[in-house]
Amino acid sequence: MEIRYLKQEKNEIEVELDNLTVAEILRVYLNKDPAVSFAAWRREHPSKNPVLKVKTSGKTAKKAISDAASKIEKEADKLVRDFKKGKK
Repeated sequence: MEIRYLKQEKNEIEVELDNLTVAEILRVYLNKDPAVSFAAWRREHPSKNPVLKVKTSGKTAKKAISDAASKIEKEADKLVRDFKKGKK
């Protein structure tokens, strides 16, 4: 996956992602973090990549994204394990 930093400050970051689904999942998990004051993505046109904007207080914006990605990864791994076990 390609990530391009458009703006990178301590408590605010804007990244262009090449995957709309990843941008939406990150947005959902970021908004669960109490240190995140704003997380949303926008897309100027359907042919353009989404841009995720994150503002924080209490931790850096980059750390908030990293924490959200770690939580997503853990849940995805659990989902794969559950499917392999045949859980209902």
